[in-house]
Amino acid sequence: MYINPCILYTVIVMQRISKQIYTKITQARHVMLVPHKNPDGDALGSVTVLIHWLRKLNIEHTAYCATDISGKHSYLPHLDKLSQNESVWNEPKFDVMIVLDSGDLKHAGVDAQIKKLSIRPFIINIDHHATNEHYGDLNLVITEASSTTEIIYKLFKHNNVLIDNHMATCLLTGILTDTDNFTNSATTMHSLQIASELIGKGGNINLIKELIFKNKSIGVLKLWGAVLSRLAKHDTHEIVYSYVTQKDLAEHKVDESDLEGITNFMNNLSEGKAALILKELPEGKVKGSFRATRDDMDVSAIAKALGGGGHKKAAGFTVSGSIDEALKKIWEVIKNLEDKN
Repeated sequence: MYINPCILYTVIVMQRISKQIYTKITQARHVMLVPHKNPDGDALGSVTVLIHWLRKLNIEHTAYCATDISGKHSYLPHLDKLSQNESVWNEPKFDVMIVLDSGDLKHAGVDAQIKKLSIRPFIINIDHHATNEHYGDLNLVITEASSTTEIIYKLFKHNNVLIDNHMATCLLTGILTDTDNFTNSATTMHSLQIASELIGKGGNINLIKELIFKNKSIGVLKLWGAVLSRLAKHDTHEIVYSYVTQKDLAEHKVDESDLEGITNFMNNLSEGKAALILKELPEGKVKGSFRATRDDMDVSAIAKALGGGGHKKAAGFTVSGSIDEALKKIWEVIKNLEDKN
């Protein structure tokens, strides 16, 4: 049977790094866990499964997030242990830091804090984004993986870690949310197989689907209607786009996290090369989310040029200014990239 040498090399490297990460964690005095800012289901599933595992091992740990957390993931175990209090950096006890689902330390919201530390901790970087900067002392970055929780599942398997039902639900959350319930291009044979194994270990797929994919309120759907009514297409660059303002969120009494599904919904578009949703943030910035609708479109290159990152088919960024100013920057970046090619 023929085995692709590239795939074999990836597997061997992943097994070696997984062993090194396991050893480093189990020998640590105190572990700091950090998901990216404005964490999604994959980031939160990753951090909560590691909290649960570290508790079972009786290893001291702290979990920190630089921003608030959406309430829709409240079913995840130990989510209340994820602190937003910056006092955890005042007298740090941790010697090992695990950064999850984040292409760089700025996206994790801890770049400034780390620079201020008198002793830099040993950093473990676990992620699946193609734009990851490999900033860790150990980097377990598998861009072919559907999610960061898929990578953690494999890390556990390589080290014979027993996965209980709580851990299975955490890991399954990341896979389901990053594949948009197995409907986008992140869905692979491996993600489906791992999801099946996690359900067999007690992962509560019905709970996740009910709370994440079926909990749309009237206000959320009305907001979706407003966003969809603004759809426009940039004919030169073949980008279909829309936007949401802070006024929209206040009027419909919803928060930014309720918009996660609409970006993925726009994958259904038959027009254009990519879909773009812009979200006005309170601090005079705009957050953008790209989804490629054609295989020949790499939205991660656009996002990276705008200071963000992600995957070829799905990427995001944040820029300063108004919606109109953000659009102007985006079109300029795309034109520059097209001119180079």
